Amino acid sequence: MTVAADFEALYGTAPDGVWAAPGRVNLIGEYTDFNDGFVLPLALPHTTVAAVSRRDDGVLRLHSADVDGGIVQLAVDALEPLSGGGWAAYPAGVVWALREAGHPVTGADVHLTSTVPTGAGLSSSAALEVVTALALNDLFGLGLSRPALARLAQRAENAFVGVPCGVMDQMASACAEEGHALHLDTRDLSCRQVPFDLAREGLRLLVVDTRVKHALGDGAYAERRAGCEAGARALGARSLRDVSAAHLPEALARLGDETIRRYVRHVVTDNARVERTIALLDAGDVRAVGPVLTEGHASLRDDLRVSCPELDLVVEAADAAGALGARMTGGGFGGSALVLVDTDRADEVATAVTKAFTEAGHAAPGVFPAVPSAGARRL
Repeated sequence: MTVAADFEALYGTAPDGVWAAPGRVNLIGEYTDFNDGFVLPLALPHTTVAAVSRRDDGVLRLHSADVDGGIVQLAVDALEPLSGGGWAAYPAGVVWALREAGHPVTGADVHLTSTVPTGAGLSSSAALEVVTALALNDLFGLGLSRPALARLAQRAENAFVGVPCGVMDQMASACAEEGHALHLDTRDLSCRQVPFDLAREGLRLLVVDTRVKHALGDGAYAERRAGCEAGARALGARSLRDVSAAHLPEALARLGDETIRRYVRHVVTDNARVERTIALLDAGDVRAVGPVLTEGHASLRDDLRVSCPELDLVVEAADAAGALGARMTGGGFGGSALVLVDTDRADEVATAVTKAFTEAGHAAPGVFPAVPSAGARRL
């Protein structure tokens, strides 16, 4: 059945509309978004799809085809941050954030289904938030811009769900364009669509889902965010965005805490890696992006310490098999890695990575191409 037909079977009437929002991978610029820095994500073809109807009686009904359980029914006036709720907290949080910002959202019936892998670091939560925000924006005639919807979706995740994420994931889902990467300045949300046609260059970008999620990741993201903010305060900076790579040695010498020094070094150098990558793409030298990815992985592994043996194995096996470069993407401690490779070597590299996992006693990873795809839209 289609999403619309499933909605009608659930709720007894056809939906007012159907919307989709994609997951994302981030080419370069990790843990920089909550430091007012630069990122370069692209949307995936994998989407969360929502069939939605407006309600005017203060009732919010939520259902997911991908989660066991029936319809979750909530009163919009009674929505409370940090009250739990599992997957339903994400769309409910969007309703809460819209209402808190003064927008007259009076309820909805929602049915969801998704092809974005969960737990793979591909922003399944942001896709869920953004598709809900876009549908409600349309149905209630709110007139909000895509960046404004992304900010509200981020607020839902920060304040309602309790995850202190930056805004990159929501902006990528809301604003990406097919065939492009999104060069985003997370301070003012200005962005530029950067052409990213790998097929024309004879290249492919592979996503390797390790299928691993380490418990170590619980709370580690928040700890690193706090460490970065402490580093900025110690340096008298508004954020680490304001520490230049040219003055990094001097800045590091002023920091007494070794952990904070490592975090600062990662963020400042990863901002510089985004700028280097943009320059290479603008010059048409896409192949030269590969070593920048591998350099970024070393920084995430050694300075930020958010990698894990499975992610490191992807990078090592891919590079040994002839990839142009590779790195973990997303929050780390599991999830996915990216591999930039010549198209005619993609299968060979994927096979080498899978073989390395088997020999190490790990379950086989999932491997698929990252095709720069369209952002959120009404279907």
